[in-house]
Amino acid sequence: MRFSNSFLDEIRDRVPISQVVGTRVTFDKRKSNPGRGDFWACCPFHGEKTPSFHCEDRKGRYHCFGCGVSGDHFRFLSELDGISFPEAVERVAEMAGVPMPARDPEAEKKDKERASLTDVMEMAAQFFQDCLQGPKGAEARAYLRGRGIASVTQQTFRLGFSPDSRNALKEFLAGRGVAKEQMEACGLVVVGPDIPVSYDRFRGRVMFPIEDTRGRVIAFGGRALSSDVPAKYLNSPDTELFHKGNVLYNHARARRAAKDGPVIAVEGYMDVIALAQAGVENVVAPLGTALTENQLELLWRMTGEPVLCFDGDNAGLRAAWRAADLALPLVQPGRSLRFALLPQGKDPDDLVREEGREAVDALMAAARPLADLLWMRETSGRVFDTPERRAELEQTFRELANRIRDENVRRHYAQELRERVQSFFGSSRQPGGRQRGGGFPHRAGGAQGRHGAAAGRFAVSESLARSALVKRAAGVMPLREAAIIVALVNHPALIDEQFDQMDKLSLASPDLKSLRAALLDAVAHDVAHEREALSAAIAAAGLGEVLERAQALVRRANLWPALPEAAFEDAREAFLQALHLHRSAGTLHRELKAAEQALANEPTEENYRHLVEIQAQLRNVQATEALIEGFGILSGRAGRS
Repeated sequence: MRFSNSFLDEIRDRVPISQVVGTRVTFDKRKSNPGRGDFWACCPFHGEKTPSFHCEDRKGRYHCFGCGVSGDHFRFLSELDGISFPEAVERVAEMAGVPMPARDPEAEKKDKERASLTDVMEMAAQFFQDCLQGPKGAEARAYLRGRGIASVTQQTFRLGFSPDSRNALKEFLAGRGVAKEQMEACGLVVVGPDIPVSYDRFRGRVMFPIEDTRGRVIAFGGRALSSDVPAKYLNSPDTELFHKGNVLYNHARARRAAKDGPVIAVEGYMDVIALAQAGVENVVAPLGTALTENQLELLWRMTGEPVLCFDGDNAGLRAAWRAADLALPLVQPGRSLRFALLPQGKDPDDLVREEGREAVDALMAAARPLADLLWMRETSGRVFDTPERRAELEQTFRELANRIRDENVRRHYAQELRERVQSFFGSSRQPGGRQRGGGFPHRAGGAQGRHGAAAGRFAVSESLARSALVKRAAGVMPLREAAIIVALVNHPALIDEQFDQMDKLSLASPDLKSLRAALLDAVAHDVAHEREALSAAIAAAGLGEVLERAQALVRRANLWPALPEAAFEDAREAFLQALHLHRSAGTLHRELKAAEQALANEPTEENYRHLVEIQAQLRNVQATEALIEGFGILSGRAGRS
């Protein structure tokens, strides 16, 4: 029986090859990396004691480096179990939960037609590429140059241009013997009962070929060059070859590059291309729609924890929340998501063009888990000033945890979210269930406790919720404090200029306090004039490792003015800004603590208004593009503006 290529591709895509191989071998836990779909075992085809048999989910292939056997799902079962190819297909289809097709001559005919359709799409792709390089493509080439897309990148992604003509592609294909029915089946022309003569679907657009997992062109996306058209981006319609909810842009290339890091999902074609040009090749994008369950499954087959990186605006944040809701029931051990939150108003294309590969790496390093995003969504912009509202938040998190199908993951989520709620609202109560302070909650310790009683009960803005995620990513060493101390070490002239401020500097981190003390000691011994001498003095004081951690934190966050490569004028400007923010925040935190204590002791309307006013001032300080956007107080943009 002959099986269609689409059927074989479907069951191969649904069942990781490790699942097929794992029914016959025991994978070596030390060499295997399940999170990356990378498995090693002793070869079942020849006797060996050291694992040399390798199977890779993202490629859907196995290979033994000992005896040389290799193949896919079906060949593995056929050769190992001695069964026929149709029997092997039947077994994999059963594992995939896909019914076996009945022999259908009409379906076989359609399969041949689909093969011919890929030929038509290849012709169209070549036509668009030639048009981009021809006289009519001058405006499109200028647009791509303006977006910073190099010629070699254009060729890698096979970018093209569709002339602003109703018949250019149609006539080209007709001249090569392509029937109008094939053009229509590929979605290359617009047809309909009210359209007497079909015409080219894509006109006056930069063209992005969309490929399947084998690298075959199956659809196109087009970006309009004119601002007058209704749709800036236009995709091919669903066809025999293309179903946009089942395809990821750049899937084949990203799968090959997935060994270099987790796969990143961004929103658009240009984001993918700009990141790939900067060397971040393990990037994909959904095709103009919200991420679908099938696309999420494709991501998980490439990597256990893909990073979703949506644009830094409200629409991007809503897309992240939708993705979180989609993924939550499906998470399981080794399958989850992380979220990279971009600065407000930025997309990945902007970020990599303006700040380079390092900014992208820092953003990915700070990507936060699914649990953090859920917490941010349910608490940002909300007020929890009554028992009912606090109980509602607890109920919301219970319901979210209960949506997870995997029992073990569900239990851990329930525990994690319960502990966060308890820490957020505090648990210090007097006997008899009465809270201290005239019925107002009192906090003792913990992250929320440092900000006093009202932190959990009043609104947490979306900006400050993002700030909290960034603080968690930075660890116990505060990023702003680290940037200040690192700037002093790397630019010792600041010590002379700002000695009084440095001497009075209030630091929360014990490690950074020790570094500051070492700097003061170096000044006393007159060795604080050169960076090398200062670093040697710090190392002699046994604080070299602390300085390395602080430097690494600052470098990961791309706080470039604090680093040695920065010009002194840039370092001074950013240092003074950081110092001002640090002093302002410190003063406001002290006032906030006093106001919270006053409100707890005397819950009057006046004390409440005073507390809210201080909270607003603190938010204003934090809103100066510092911790809010996730790039710290010395962001690359702030330093360069």
